[in-house]
Amino acid sequence: MRVLIVDDEPLARRGVRSRLKELSDVEVVAECGTGRAAIAAIRDRSPNLVFLDVQMPDISGFEVLRSLELNEMPAVIFLTAYDRYALDAFKVHAVDYLLKPIDDARFESAIEHARARIKDHSLPDLQRRIRELLKETDGQEVAAQYETRFAVRTGQRIVIVTANEIDWIEASGDYVTLHVGNRTHLLRQTMNKTELQMDPARFLRIHRSAIVQTSRIRELVALDNREFLIRLTDGKELKTSRSYSDRIEKWL
Repeated sequence: MRVLIVDDEPLARRGVRSRLKELSDVEVVAECGTGRAAIAAIRDRSPNLVFLDVQMPDISGFEVLRSLELNEMPAVIFLTAYDRYALDAFKVHAVDYLLKPIDDARFESAIEHARARIKDHSLPDLQRRIRELLKETDGQEVAAQYETRFAVRTGQRIVIVTANEIDWIEASGDYVTLHVGNRTHLLRQTMNKTELQMDPARFLRIHRSAIVQTSRIRELVALDNREFLIRLTDGKELKTSRSYSDRIEKWL
């Protein structure tokens, strides 16, 4: 199988690629970090199978597929963080998806389904179901674009953290730390992607390393150079950066 991996998170692409290395009948022909690059790669490399992230900064995974002609459509395994609307749609149309962080058993099952479809030449049926999925989701992605909960893997457990619970979010390299009361949860994704997932009516980025739920802000102390010291309701103090001052002033 000729495989294309599409995800704007390098760590997520690395996770898929490392699992595929164990399979002797798989060749990774390309990796893409944006939806538009994915369209070009699908047309140029003609993969049999695409691992396709649903949420990306430029265009969504659904928009990638809408841009393709029917004869260009490969087998698809969608990659998604917890999104109830998307998961329900995938189940209704019986298309494969992997919930991030990826479970090894589910990964193997999805690969087996894809291998069988390609071998049995049953892609037209899969393409039909994907087209039906795209029709159902057309125009409804905006309502579903902000995450309401996150699935955080801790050892063998998966902890569900709702957006309402989060006080603030801190950048930690290729991870982000969700601060929830006196607890913290490490989520494997970048700060930029996390910002795209949070409702801007409720969450405010104050620094390249910090996003705050605005309902947790108790007071702001003006500093030099249009910066602020922000005090949260639990007493935590965070300093803003000048590059985000316009957003803070607009919120005020």
